[in-house]
Amino acid sequence: MSGPSLSFAKYQGTGNDFVVIDGREGLPSVDWAAAARRICDRHYGVGADGLLIITPGTAAPYKMLVINADGSVPEMCGNGLRCVARFLYDRGAVGFGPFEVETGAGVLRPEVLPDLQVRVDMGRPSLAREQIPMEGPPMAQVVEEPVGMDGAVVLVTAVSMGNPHAIIFVRDVAKVPLADWGPRLESHPVFPARTNVEFVEIVDRGRARMRVWERGAGPTLACGTGACATLVAGVLTGRMDREGVIELPGGPLAITWDDQDHVWLTGEAAPVFEGRVALEE
Repeated sequence: MSGPSLSFAKYQGTGNDFVVIDGREGLPSVDWAAAARRICDRHYGVGADGLLIITPGTAAPYKMLVINADGSVPEMCGNGLRCVARFLYDRGAVGFGPFEVETGAGVLRPEVLPDLQVRVDMGRPSLAREQIPMEGPPMAQVVEEPVGMDGAVVLVTAVSMGNPHAIIFVRDVAKVPLADWGPRLESHPVFPARTNVEFVEIVDRGRARMRVWERGAGPTLACGTGACATLVAGVLTGRMDREGVIELPGGPLAITWDDQDHVWLTGEAAPVFEGRVALEE
């Protein structure tokens, strides 16, 4: 049975696409996990990697809720936050300069730049196993640790950017069997909350190519937190400097890990189209 219809805006950040719902004036009472699965379906819905719901925050003026295409709720989404910032700018709610948004990973500060790119202070990376989370000694770091999967072994560097990431450096990222290795690593028992998976080819100390298997979404054109985690992993393994460009299928993201231990993410975020979608009761 059809329920209420709802206005939405489709936005993309470096090809990572989202349906944005403006809930600042209230939201209908629906099963949002089911709604996300329906809306994000690329054949029967609008089509997106995830659903972004903006509401008033308690710790900041705005709050962002992310729901993956499979209905699961991640802690954080860097490209999603950039799309939320651009959405609020496009509607005159914010101007140039930083402002605060409450997320599942805490209060973060995006900033719309004069060229309409969006920069975000993503905060400090978490490197201890218990913070990622990953099985093993709670406070130990995970740098190129062997992880087995049905006979194959990969070397994993684990980083949390408010959500978990497993980074694997490879010689040729184009040859990685992403559809095979991605889901096996996402649900590997060593990651109790599952994980995002990044396969990375180093070009030079300031540039890397990355393909991502996102937890709850599968292969996507870009992952902002994954790009941040990739640069951090590149520094931890001695492969990259603390400022660089991560090339993703959807385009480049500029990442800096500053001397205050904060990671900065900069890239495009743009509107695609607007419309209305019917929700099920």
